[in-house]
Amino acid sequence: MSQKIYGNIVDLFNQNIFFGEITIDQKKIVAIKLLEPETKMQTAFIIPGFIDSHVHIESSMLVPSEFAKLAVVHGTVATVSDPHEIANVCGMEGVEFMIDNGKTVPFKFNFGAPSCVPATVFETAGAVLTPEDVDTLLQKKEIKYLSEMMNFPGVLFGDKEVMQKIASAKKYNKPIDGHAPGLRGKNATDYINAGISTDHECFTKEEALEKLQNGMKILIREGSAAKNFEALIDLLNEFPDDIMFCSDDKHPDSLVDGHINLLCSRAIAKGVHPFKVLKAACLNPVLHYNLEVGLLRVNDSADFIVVEDLINFTVLQNYIDGELVAEKGQSFIQCNVSKTINHFNCSQQVVKDFSVKHENEKEILVIEALEGQLITNRLLVAPKIESGEIVSDVSNDILKLVVINRYTKAPISKAFVKNFGLKQGAIASTVAHDSHNIIAVGVDDESMCKAVNLVIQTQGGVSCVSTQKELIVALPIAGLMSNEDGYQVANSYIAIDKMVKNELGSTLAAPFMTLSFMALLVIPHIKLSDLGLFDGDSFKFFGKL
Repeated sequence: MSQKIYGNIVDLFNQNIFFGEITIDQKKIVAIKLLEPETKMQTAFIIPGFIDSHVHIESSMLVPSEFAKLAVVHGTVATVSDPHEIANVCGMEGVEFMIDNGKTVPFKFNFGAPSCVPATVFETAGAVLTPEDVDTLLQKKEIKYLSEMMNFPGVLFGDKEVMQKIASAKKYNKPIDGHAPGLRGKNATDYINAGISTDHECFTKEEALEKLQNGMKILIREGSAAKNFEALIDLLNEFPDDIMFCSDDKHPDSLVDGHINLLCSRAIAKGVHPFKVLKAACLNPVLHYNLEVGLLRVNDSADFIVVEDLINFTVLQNYIDGELVAEKGQSFIQCNVSKTINHFNCSQQVVKDFSVKHENEKEILVIEALEGQLITNRLLVAPKIESGEIVSDVSNDILKLVVINRYTKAPISKAFVKNFGLKQGAIASTVAHDSHNIIAVGVDDESMCKAVNLVIQTQGGVSCVSTQKELIVALPIAGLMSNEDGYQVANSYIAIDKMVKNELGSTLAAPFMTLSFMALLVIPHIKLSDLGLFDGDSFKFFGKL
């Protein structure tokens, strides 16, 4: 049975707004009719649905179906999703899990074939995706593109396996996503010329402009930790056909608050024209990735949203394939408990394993975490010594950081990090990009050991330990995601995040998200893997601390 929707219809192709009627039948738009203004029934605007053009669903700590439940409330109808987080843990089985779970709900997930599993050879991952595996994935209709090519040195130096994966994407005429933070000049040009079409890692306007001028599309990212909107949004005025919006990594509490709709309202507040904003949020991802998502045309899938205005983008209704999936803040997506897959082989730790012996170093390398950025700085700092050991220096906000191999028994990797602000206790997580070993930061070895053992007990999760209490959000699916209701997970995460800030004293906006990136070796300048302290500029390990 057909249904009709009335409102101010926004035509992005002809850059026109008119009052009209949309007729939906069997999941498609079968007619769009212009109505006379005097017959106007409402003042709401009908626009194509929002698309997150690059997101790791796993970072929401929710399975795809629960992510969709939360996202549709904010007008999101589709994502371009890179499943490399779960692939680094569970390999091909992990990618299939994401595809299958996403199919259980009315939402348009568009997955990529992970290009870098493991991300580097300088860490221990739970799985490997060979060029043959990637080729197999790219043949699937559900796989729309080759996911972010983080191994840009491999591209520049013509690494055989890297080039095989790129060749497969070209063979199946599927776009290739990039990941090249800070890459400029000839190296950037060579990287783009290899067939890399996007980048979501630009943290300066100058870098993004150079890449745009060389034919690359730029994704403006605003996630829970990495925030590049302010630096890049002015480029949308000049390059409206080559910019998209994305979140990359978004924790559940952030997803409850908003999604791509927030970027749209912020862009309008910056003076960007609504048509340019909606191109970035709705149109450009569909055209670039060849998505099966409707754009408010006759014969398109009936994927659109009804919003109060083109200023705040308050979502009144969200339709996907003609089905009303959300209305006025309420999600109608129903989910079932998900099956559990994991790869976890780590036994309980003991306190003495966390100690760092002082070997007469006058200075140690320290990772400087930066608010709102994935890049880190390298510091040389005089160590704090107690009983022949280097310990956390709380007064100077220099805390011990560890990474523990969760796939096989191995020594604990140790370093020190600045800017977490903890005054007591410790936090730990099995979300540690990209190999997702166990990562922890704390003020003393006892607290760190407790926090780590909490996530080992649940085979994955994020934990917080103070002198008085312990909290954990269990993530049994690959140590990355919960199988609980999305809103319930968000509330649990809000509670543990509040504990880290209010009781432990963290000054970071997203302490767990920031912690997870302290092991991300492909982002300069200095990180910690389960194998040691890593120089992201020269792509090799440092020596001693």
